[in-house]
Amino acid sequence: MRQYEDTYKQKGLRRQLVEGIRQKGITDENVLAAIGNIPRHFFLDTAFELAAYEDRAFPIGEGQTISQPYTVAYQTQLLEIKPYEKVLEIGTGSSYQACVLAELKANVFTIERQKRLFDQVKNFQFKSKYPNLRFFYGDGYEGLPSYAPFDKVLVTAAAPQIPEKLVQQLKIGGKMVIPVGGQEVQRMLRITKVSDTEVEQELFDNFSFVPMLAGKK
Repeated sequence: MRQYEDTYKQKGLRRQLVEGIRQKGITDENVLAAIGNIPRHFFLDTAFELAAYEDRAFPIGEGQTISQPYTVAYQTQLLEIKPYEKVLEIGTGSSYQACVLAELKANVFTIERQKRLFDQVKNFQFKSKYPNLRFFYGDGYEGLPSYAPFDKVLVTAAAPQIPEKLVQQLKIGGKMVIPVGGQEVQRMLRITKVSDTEVEQELFDNFSFVPMLAGKK
């Protein structure tokens, strides 16, 4: 069984990472603290441990990646998480983003469509630190209607358009952060649900995410 150790050196590299993403424009001190508290190397294959605190994405199998820390911080900052809010995350992947949300004391419901990744996360020791984190195997486009409504929704894959079922699962006044666009580049959007029939959209920077796919695998 893999031994998880967070050394003085790794903590130092993490502090450097936090300062780097601060310089790139992340201003939410709670988000920066969450990134600083979570050992990112735990979420990667041991082959990547020495590079875990570089500000870049890494493959995790099944055509998926663990997102760049700046991207994780950017999306999380846009969500404006408050303690005990109910948050739906689409695309668990390595569970790094989900743990950042849980570190901010949100009640996190996260869905993964890839069975192999879902099974890996199920057996991941570090997640036991967060009793406020729940994992589901399913189709992200369907969301979790039986647990709705949610205060916030975070989508960590590129959608061709805003999924209506996820909007329906937001509370009035709730927010969704989602990258929308084609395969190469997407625009980060923040959607605020104003009423049952109306949303407001805010446009932010361009990013590049793996595609959001329907169904389970």
